[in-house]
Amino acid sequence: GYPLLHLPRTTLRGTSRGAKRVFDVCVAGIMLILVAPLYAVLALTVKLTSPGPVYFRQARVGKHGKVVDVLKFRSMLVNTDSDTQWSVDDDVRVTAIGAVLRKTSLDELPQLWNVIRGNMSLVGPRPERPYFVEQFQEEIPHYQDRHRVPVGLTGLAQVNGLRGNTSIDERAWFDNHYIDNWSMGGDLVILARTAGAVMRQVRN
Repeated sequence: GYPLLHLPRTTLRGTSRGAKRVFDVCVAGIMLILVAPLYAVLALTVKLTSPGPVYFRQARVGKHGKVVDVLKFRSMLVNTDSDTQWSVDDDVRVTAIGAVLRKTSLDELPQLWNVIRGNMSLVGPRPERPYFVEQFQEEIPHYQDRHRVPVGLTGLAQVNGLRGNTSIDERAWFDNHYIDNWSMGGDLVILARTAGAVMRQVRN
């Protein structure tokens, strides 16, 4: 006589989580080997074209709200307000090589090391800065639910055009949809779409 509601268990459990981790490490390792010459050229170019370090390290919120140190090739002049200032396409702090890196998403290549270390996945919700996460959690329903899984190098929101200065509400919806409907095949599709988008950006 009691009404019952079936609550499906998340697909990212046990064996599935382990398979995703093995896939991440293998693919990230292979990619680092394949792009090693390009990686070295980009690192040298960043170092020689503006003062400052090659890498830009920034605290981002990862799985279960844990803060992770995310790597990028530095694309801006050294500054102290990146943690609290929303970046825009015409930011005057972006260097010449940085503009190219951002347009082609090559500034995110160092995040393959984050994947190897285990604090990121190849596919998952893109990590955000703690300052903005605190705001979004207050303003956007279920925003915090996107932290149920490791953050990703790319994600469902990004391959649907939600990069840069786009709707946070829509990004949160796509992120939670990805988590609720995860499959290894879905990850492969997202990676293929990401690779295609990067190739188009490079050609343009």
